[in-house]
Amino acid sequence: MAQKALLDQVAIVTGASSGIGRATALALADQGARVALAARDEARLQEAVQKIQALGGEAFGVPCDVTRQDQVQRLVAETMARWERVDILVANAGAYVRCPIREATVSEFERSLAVNFYGALYSTMAVLPSMLARKSGHLVLVTSLDAKKGMPGDAPYVAAKFALRGLGEVLRQELYGTGVYTTIVFPGRVDTPMIVHLRVPRISAKIPPRKVARAIVRAIHRRSPELVIPLSARALFYLDTLSPRLGDWIVRRLRLTGREDEAESETQKLVGAADKEKAITREAEKLLG
Repeated sequence: MAQKALLDQVAIVTGASSGIGRATALALADQGARVALAARDEARLQEAVQKIQALGGEAFGVPCDVTRQDQVQRLVAETMARWERVDILVANAGAYVRCPIREATVSEFERSLAVNFYGALYSTMAVLPSMLARKSGHLVLVTSLDAKKGMPGDAPYVAAKFALRGLGEVLRQELYGTGVYTTIVFPGRVDTPMIVHLRVPRISAKIPPRKVARAIVRAIHRRSPELVIPLSARALFYLDTLSPRLGDWIVRRLRLTGREDEAESETQKLVGAADKEKAITREAEKLLG
């Protein structure tokens, strides 16, 4: 890749306070992009912004809950006001909502879709008109390997990530010839706070966020239609395409679903409960308006 291949490009990265989002924001800035970072955790968001600035890059942070369309629109408006355009969107914000289907309720699916699908949809719809008007832009939708092969126990997460994959595939085809490109990213297990509680077998060991981030930057530069990382994961997809029964057997045999650390899992449940309470409060405020 050429030095500073993305010089002066304007990028928005959601879920940028940690994990893949933070690493991608840093990688984009390293290649010369000006980056608007968005996340709910304002303290960690500002720390990431300061890190980029300390390295000589241009960045600013916007506290944003991607489940709120008005906040996503404000994020895009602030970016446009500062830098006049958006060249790259990395729709990365996500939440790992894990629940066996026999124990799941509709609310788990709604919570997963709100972040993992609608958050990306709101972001895409907010930047797309200006990209089309300029006949230039790149949409990067970060899904999951779960959107290639659904894992048992992950039903709410899988449903949302498959929906995002479908959206990306349609965008890629409908936007052909417009100057706006779409890359769908399918990362495997990544060493992020989102799955800190999950213990996985060595064959699907967690990879560092910076490895995914570097691959995303290369995919943008190459205008790749999709990115599967690590590459070794493709073997499962090929086998599953040839024989879903074989794919299911491999998941069981290799225990690819992983297992939860009980202490960390309880923490995740408490975080999930807090998110639900906040959502209920917001809805009540709207109704009382």
